[in-house]
Amino acid sequence: MMLLFQKDHLVYKLKKVNRRIFHNLTWAPIFFVGIVAVVLGITWLVHPEPWLLDKVPNEVLLKTSFDILFSKSININLPDYLFVIYRFFGLWLLSIGALIIIYIYVTRLGTKVARNSIFLVLTIILIGIYYLVLNYIPSSPLLPVLYILTLCLFCSMYFSRKLSDKTI
Repeated sequence: MMLLFQKDHLVYKLKKVNRRIFHNLTWAPIFFVGIVAVVLGITWLVHPEPWLLDKVPNEVLLKTSFDILFSKSININLPDYLFVIYRFFGLWLLSIGALIIIYIYVTRLGTKVARNSIFLVLTIILIGIYYLVLNYIPSSPLLPVLYILTLCLFCSMYFSRKLSDKTI
C-alpha cells in the first residue's frame, strides 16, 4: 500500500515538474525576444551614425553609396534626417522590447489569453518585418537575428500547447 502511494506521489511530482519546465519554455523565449529588442534599440539609439549599422543593404536599396548621397548639396541635411529616423526606430525597438519584458514579467504567460495575445501580436510584427526585410533589404545582417527570434516564438508556441490554464 505504501509503495503504491509513493508511486502515485512520484507521478504527481513528475507531472508538476514537467508543467513547470513547459511553462518556463513558454515564457523564457518570448522574454529573450524582448531583451533582443531592447539591446537592438539601445544600439540604434547610441550609435553616432546608426544608418551605417546596415550600410551595405541600405546602399543596395538606394543604388548609391552614402558618401555620394551626402556629397550632393541638396542632401546637406540628410544625415540629420537619418539620425532622427534611426533614433526613432531605436526608441521604437526599445519601447517594444520593454513592453514585451514587462508583459512577460506581469503575466508570466500564465493564462491562455495572455499567451495567445502576445503570440498574435509578435506573429503579426514578425510577418511585417519579414516582408520588409525580404523585399527591400534581403542582404541585411540582421536576417539571422530575425530567424532566431522566429525560432523563439515557435518554441514558445509549441510548449504553450502543453500547458493548461491551471498550470501555474
